[in-house]
Amino acid sequence: MLALAALGAGLFVLRQPLSDMLWPETRVQQLQADAARALAEGRLTSADGRGARELYAAALARDPDRAEAREGLAKVGEAALVRADKAMAARQYRQAHSFIALARDMAVPRAKVDALEKRLRAREAAEAGVDTLLAQAAAARLAGQLDGNEHAALPLYQRVLALQPSRVEALEGREDTLADLLQLARTSLSRGELAEASSRIRRVQAADPGHVDLPDALAQLARAGEEQRNRADQALRRGRLDDALHGYLAALAAMPDDAAAERGLMHVANTYAERSERYASDFRFDDAEAALRDARAIAMDAPGIAQAQQRLLQARQTQQRYGQREPTAQRTRRIDQLLADASQAEARGDLLTPPGESAYDKLRAAQALAPQDPRVRGAMARLLPAARQCFEDELRGNRLRRARECLDARAALEGESAVLRDARRRLAQRWIAVGDERLGAGELGAAQAALIAARELDPQAIGLGEFADRLRAASAAN
Repeated sequence: MLALAALGAGLFVLRQPLSDMLWPETRVQQLQADAARALAEGRLTSADGRGARELYAAALARDPDRAEAREGLAKVGEAALVRADKAMAARQYRQAHSFIALARDMAVPRAKVDALEKRLRAREAAEAGVDTLLAQAAAARLAGQLDGNEHAALPLYQRVLALQPSRVEALEGREDTLADLLQLARTSLSRGELAEASSRIRRVQAADPGHVDLPDALAQLARAGEEQRNRADQALRRGRLDDALHGYLAALAAMPDDAAAERGLMHVANTYAERSERYASDFRFDDAEAALRDARAIAMDAPGIAQAQQRLLQARQTQQRYGQREPTAQRTRRIDQLLADASQAEARGDLLTPPGESAYDKLRAAQALAPQDPRVRGAMARLLPAARQCFEDELRGNRLRRARECLDARAALEGESAVLRDARRRLAQRWIAVGDERLGAGELGAAQAALIAARELDPQAIGLGEFADRLRAASAAN
């Protein structure tokens, strides 16, 4: 009994697929009957598949040689043309355009469709007052109102052309208006107003991609953007971060897809993050927070931000641990002891290691207690040559992580400088070379780690973009 019940339920569920398999002719006839009913009821097309168009198409897909389905689609097209005529008479112009589009899809003779569409546009134009629109457009252009709102010259000319695509006055007026916009764009370029120039040139490009003067304007815009980027690069190399930031933003306003300018912005953000680290090392917490805010405002995903946040937290913890709760006399004794410990570590050669016992760490603790103490500042200055030598030795030995530690110590001791930026570039280049080697060996994880390390050091490093592309392609293939 259970088996019979299950068999019955299965047959009930599968009755339609089985019917389609065993009696395909019956299914096609049903589709055609449904399509004819939909056509009679005026349901010419429907998103749910129950329109006449969709049902006839389904029947034709099952039996491509069935003439009745093909004739049914032709009837749908003719009905669409009739409905378009009625919609036009009722001033339902949007629906009329929709039915005309359906008629075209159903391969109604082009002459019939074009004739009805021409009458529709004429009706729309008569109601819209095309002559009035042309007069308004000409007056707007004469007044210098070229674009920006619906009453400006360009939108008015485009509105006329949507109704009467061959209207000579509208075509000529639009051409003159676009030429005026390009002239204004050139004036903006000469003033260095790249964002405004770019907006006008892109507007012309959207309105008429084939405008005769557009290629020259685009070339001028690209050159201006490149000049801004080059100036920003120079400002960044000289440490003028505000000038670099404005230059890169101007370059991106001209060329939104300028990858080099994007990398430049990232480098500016990282430099602000490095400045925050330096302030944190001197326990200038307000300045460190301000520099960190600047970095976040430029690029929230800049690699240096996380490290700067961590350094700021560590500096606060160091100051709390060594500084604020000790009486003056006790703090003085503590500073004396730390300076003595630092001298002993320096004598042993423990300049930067081991962590917590090195001369550098002892002096950092003393700095937390007395950032302006001349003895502390002098001792920190004496460590700088050692940190520089440490970096060179570790880089020469290809111990890149240790070289990064020495570089960070240098940054804390000497602050940002052209020499330090050069060291960062050299270390970044070495990481790129290591990444290339690991990528060639198929070690994608190690190559990715090398890419991250290089990008943190110098987002504009030569070859970094190409290495990132190769790694991305290899990862996708894998």
